[in-house]
Amino acid sequence: MAFASRLLSRSARQVYTGPAILQSEHAAPVRHFLTAPPATKGNGPPPKLKGDELLKNIFLDVKKKFETAIGVLRTEKITIDPEDPAAVSQYAKVMKTVREKAALFSESERIKYTIESRTAHIEDARTHMLALKEIRIKRGLPDELGAEAMMMDAVEKVEKVIKKPLLKADKEGMAMLHAEFDKINKKLGISKSELPKYEEELELKIAKAQLQELEKDALEAMETQKKREEFKDEEMPEVKSLDIRNFL
Repeated sequence: MAFASRLLSRSARQVYTGPAILQSEHAAPVRHFLTAPPATKGNGPPPKLKGDELLKNIFLDVKKKFETAIGVLRTEKITIDPEDPAAVSQYAKVMKTVREKAALFSESERIKYTIESRTAHIEDARTHMLALKEIRIKRGLPDELGAEAMMMDAVEKVEKVIKKPLLKADKEGMAMLHAEFDKINKKLGISKSELPKYEEELELKIAKAQLQELEKDALEAMETQKKREEFKDEEMPEVKSLDIRNFL
């Protein structure tokens, strides 16, 4: 059924997506995202695979994760009621179970991975900060606290002191910048020790937004069905009464 496909699409988007950066009440400590490029680990890059073998491995991996997700969704009850905190919490728990069993990223982990991969080879702090801004905008993350501007001001402040562009490999300059970031965190009331709480709040917001999308999709599907001659006199059920497991 089309509705089931929409559900799986919404679920897949959540379980495949990653601490949130510069997001109002979910802002992670700003210094966490500005470090020197990571050193290469291990004994060099992994062996290259031939094209067909690589595609086959990717397909099998995606297939396994998809089947795992379906298995969880077939057993867990989901109530499509974005205005019910209990329903939102349950949906978030189900999605977390899917991610854990299928070894997938959470939204916070996905964002962190994006930041690390996007900035790994950036050498200076200013370009790094501009990359973070680009990621934030593409992810649709607001900066209502104004942390981004504060961070750029901190970079400029340090560069005025050292009288040159701040490189991430400059240990003394970066120590000065991290000290400025600590001041910003304190001013904004952000504590690294509370990152798990920020992540949980973010996941609940994502869960509510996805339930809102599911509710909209369900209503549209029922309206389309109602237009068919055989369903004109049939009363449509409330969305929150639907049991998604019946559609899988």
